Amino acid sequence: MTNPDFQSPSLNLSYDVNSSSFFKKDDNNYINVLSNVQLSSLENVSLLDIFLSEGQTIEPHWHPSEAELVYTISGELFIGILNGFTNQVLHYRLKPGQVVNIPKGWWHWETALTDQTHALAIFDQPAPTVVFGSDVLRFTPKEVFAHTYCLNEEQIASALQPITKTVVIGPPANCMRPVGANGQHHDEQRAYLQSHAHLHPSQRQQQLHQPQHPQAALPQPHYNYQSLYQPCPHHQYPMTRTLSHYIPR
Repeated sequence: MTNPDFQSPSLNLSYDVNSSSFFKKDDNNYINVLSNVQLSSLENVSLLDIFLSEGQTIEPHWHPSEAELVYTISGELFIGILNGFTNQVLHYRLKPGQVVNIPKGWWHWETALTDQTHALAIFDQPAPTVVFGSDVLRFTPKEVFAHTYCLNEEQIASALQPITKTVVIGPPANCMRPVGANGQHHDEQRAYLQSHAHLHPSQRQQQLHQPQHPQAALPQPHYNYQSLYQPCPHHQYPMTRTLSHYIPR
């Protein structure tokens, strides 16, 4: 990559990010992008401009080449991050003006807790890259999953069959929720961290500062997805980096 020529008479320093779509699910859930493709004078910075309605989730993903700083502009945003060194899942609830730093290569996801949630994802590279979980699931041969984890290959193929493209923002509009033993549909978004719903707010805040093992954060059949989403702890952030689309197609 060549560095921008700041002495060039054709140097451009401005751009309207509203005109550059990265992904659009609908009029309320979409992402715009600014990289050196749109603005050639950029050096080591790029961003995604994110708009979400309540319950919409940017699917689990990682960024192989960049650190990411998430800044909430309006609404309320939940961020889950898997610390690959400790195998702990970190939970953050961000209100306007609050940030979370995500280290390069760390698995993470974001869920809007209110309508009209607006956030910026800022990267330390001139163009963001990302590997989405839906691509990992649909492009990894099913026999690899079956052999590696001693699973039924036909069941894996059946379970993953609905994932026919990169999801980016989920769940799909026509999503049919799984039905539990009690015959009720379970909302995956509202099934997050139910085991902590009984805690006093001060205890939940303490839990936030002491991340649980990843298994403790797996979706369970019954829970409210806002139950443990606590305000962002200003004095404690994980380090950050991540984003790239290099799954073979």
